[in-house]
Amino acid sequence: MINFKEKELVNDFFKTAKKKFPEIELVNITRSPDDANHIWINVSVPNNEDRLIELTEFSSEKGHEILLDYGYWISIIPDKNHIEQCAER
Repeated sequence: MINFKEKELVNDFFKTAKKKFPEIELVNITRSPDDANHIWINVSVPNNEDRLIELTEFSSEKGHEILLDYGYWISIIPDKNHIEQCAER
């Protein structure tokens, strides 16, 4: 279960990422299987490898800011299953 503040931060994080990377789509929001305090925003993967690298760098920096400012560990995770599905199309 995600509390109000976590939901607010997740929504803001995804909206910011979506503005910068309009090609991504929200797949789902989960918690890491290794650490219940780590929230994953699972997204579709950009078709271009350079854009994927840019998304990874952006999400790392933004996630770090959220952790330092609010104490919540939130990451954008490119969904591997979605990569394979896109490759099959």
